[in-house]
Amino acid sequence: MRHGFVKGAFLERVNRFLVKVEVAGRPREAFLPNSGRLRELLVRGRPALLRRCDPEGRKTSFDLWGIFTGDIWVCVDSRMANHLFPWAVSRGLIPALKDTMKIEAEVPYQGRRFDFLVSKGVERVWVETKSVTLVEDKRALFPDAPTLRGREHVLSLGKITEAGGKAAVVFMVLREDAEVFSPHWRMDRAFSQALVEAVAKGVMVIALRFRIGEGEVLGAEPIAVELR
Repeated sequence: MRHGFVKGAFLERVNRFLVKVEVAGRPREAFLPNSGRLRELLVRGRPALLRRCDPEGRKTSFDLWGIFTGDIWVCVDSRMANHLFPWAVSRGLIPALKDTMKIEAEVPYQGRRFDFLVSKGVERVWVETKSVTLVEDKRALFPDAPTLRGREHVLSLGKITEAGGKAAVVFMVLREDAEVFSPHWRMDRAFSQALVEAVAKGVMVIALRFRIGEGEVLGAEPIAVELR
């Protein structure tokens, strides 16, 4: 287990961003950096991995980072998607972005901020990343709750490619048991349709799966994308 992490057990979700956990036999509160439903993961009694945090300026001393399903660790910290994107690019895990010379984060364009701007010589690619934790029958699915914001991101990428630019959405599957990625049509048809339309406009859809350890990423590789 990496330094700065502690094991516990999940107890309950109090609200969107707050959970109760048990650490060293005591009930504690932890910040949940994920707005998804996570119903298949947040099961009472499951082993949890918590990151210790400086309590100054916040209500809790822990972030909930991972949940153990009984077979694998799943990272539930959605911030890891943006953290891992430059790492994945630097290791050549995204062939479409090979030979990248520069990666800028939170770059404003057309009235909104995009997660990344990737520069390859004179070529620029606008990128949005999405954290994925839901897997059913080896199929990673996004979103696990309706997401108007996610749909708006995809539509914005489509506008960039319509204007002659390049854009990509990268789905970061923070668990190792997925073999393919698909939009979650049953959960959010509007987002799924927007993604299909964005692809028709030239937006690249990329999916990576990550092997998660106790507070660390052990490896990653691209997986197939099936839009339907």
